[in-house]
Amino acid sequence: MGRTEGVGAVGLLHGLGSLSLGEGTRSTPNRVAHPAPSVCAGPAGAQLSRGGLRCSLSESEPKRHKMPFNGEKQCASEDQQSDSESSRFSESMASLSDYECSRQSFTSDSSSKSSSPASTSPPRAVTFDEVMVRNLSNLTLAHEIAVNENFQLKQDALPENSLASQVKHVVHQAFWDVLEADLSAEPPQYEHAIRLFEEIREILLSFLTPGGNRLHNQICEVLDIDLIRQQAEHSAVDIQGLANYVINTMGKICAPVRDGDIRELKATSNIVALLRQIFHVLDLMKMDMANFAIMSIRPHIQRQLVEYERTKFQEIMGEIPNALNQTTEWIKESVNELLSETAVTPGAENSSMPSLSPILVLDNSYLKLLQWDYQKKVLPETLMTDGTRLQELTDKLNQLKIIACLFLITNSMVGALTEGLPELANRLKRISAVLLEGMNKETFNLKEALNSIGLQTCIEVNKTLKERGLPTLNAEVQANLVGQFSSIDEKDNPIKTLINKRIQLYMKSLLCLPSPQKSMPPVPGGLDVIQQELEVLGCQYTNIVNLNKQVYGLFYANIFRKLLFGNEAMGKVDASLLTN
Repeated sequence: MGRTEGVGAVGLLHGLGSLSLGEGTRSTPNRVAHPAPSVCAGPAGAQLSRGGLRCSLSESEPKRHKMPFNGEKQCASEDQQSDSESSRFSESMASLSDYECSRQSFTSDSSSKSSSPASTSPPRAVTFDEVMVRNLSNLTLAHEIAVNENFQLKQDALPENSLASQVKHVVHQAFWDVLEADLSAEPPQYEHAIRLFEEIREILLSFLTPGGNRLHNQICEVLDIDLIRQQAEHSAVDIQGLANYVINTMGKICAPVRDGDIRELKATSNIVALLRQIFHVLDLMKMDMANFAIMSIRPHIQRQLVEYERTKFQEIMGEIPNALNQTTEWIKESVNELLSETAVTPGAENSSMPSLSPILVLDNSYLKLLQWDYQKKVLPETLMTDGTRLQELTDKLNQLKIIACLFLITNSMVGALTEGLPELANRLKRISAVLLEGMNKETFNLKEALNSIGLQTCIEVNKTLKERGLPTLNAEVQANLVGQFSSIDEKDNPIKTLINKRIQLYMKSLLCLPSPQKSMPPVPGGLDVIQQELEVLGCQYTNIVNLNKQVYGLFYANIFRKLLFGNEAMGKVDASLLTN
């Protein structure tokens, strides 16, 4: 990779520059004294797909890059071919320094700063949240890039019909109306249009690789602002010709996915609408550049993610000694549970303690995450970067539990009549999944949904029985079936408890496998209907757990030792057991 050989994830993340979330989003000054930048040239919002992060394009000093996409169109007469792949990659990374992010889950204000020497108030203790604001940014971003193959920056749109959206539309429209009035005046006023072309020139140059290539020189010559101003003073400026040159240049350096946008630009005749659309497409090209840089650095981050996350979290531990309180309680709960199961109390002789395996304790703790109340309970500090993924996985698993319960009841009551009808089973499964969609929301009425599924199941079963020339279900059987479905929502329902235990057993067996993707354990009875979905969720779950063990195994080892042996030096738990 040339210059990028040996570059670690830590160094790559430093190259991300203002992607750091630690100090909050910096305010960006407008380049022109009117609302234009807020529409096209101002910070274009971007929202990450996982983790609740928001990014916005910074209007910092432009860096010169070329859009390094596969299949990009270049002109040999304009671009020097001596630019190496390593140079493109390094500059792609540096382009991410034009982005700034802020973590919604944490807030940073002036109170997080240390008291000044002149302050009469005593210095305030630094809290865990304040330290995380400063340190969690790059850690979260690196983790998201490494574990989420679909991670991308996307345009952030305001809610439709919201006050902010309406204000933005009015202000932007007012600016473009003023521009149109300036160009339609006698004589035309070109100053605002010239400023827009100056900004377009800087954006185009930021897409090029560094160096004196011909395209760079050509852009500077054609979009020579001083010359354009002189032409405007003598009413000799060709605004449409400049816009056409910009469009042709964008077509040479954009990603192939933007070819359709370029064709639309060429078909636009109104100069004001054309300039407005040019800025929109340039914003999309900025996003393309950032996403390419993310894709490029992903393999480097993946190779060094474990060491990077561990080092970053160690920095947090250095500032907050008690930063693992939630993690300690999480592991302590499993320790006490396993000790009670083996009839060993915390006050027993220490000689019996080593029989409690660290792996067993951790696996039991991880299994608890599948039944975690993410709305009311705080996650352990070591799992913050995977909180969203774990919650989505748990929500999906809860839906699969209900579907498995429904099929177990159906098979026990009418299975003899519907045996050997896979099409009916698939149809009932699809109906159940649709009616249970969104069951994790507080406003969702599960009992009502279960009742609807019961009624729909009776209809589908009777329809199938009629097609086979068999008698349909009588009213008593139908009422019993619907009642059994509705009772699943009750606490300590025996069928729900049984299915839950079997799913826990399956997930536990996955944690014991060195490579679950290659050899999946057999699915317990009653879970056949959700086997495919359960295996996919199981792989996702084990990936999260195994990476978490590698990163935080040393921290878990110390917590485990303290819980069993106190603070006395009575031998360490082998940390390699936790990271193996």
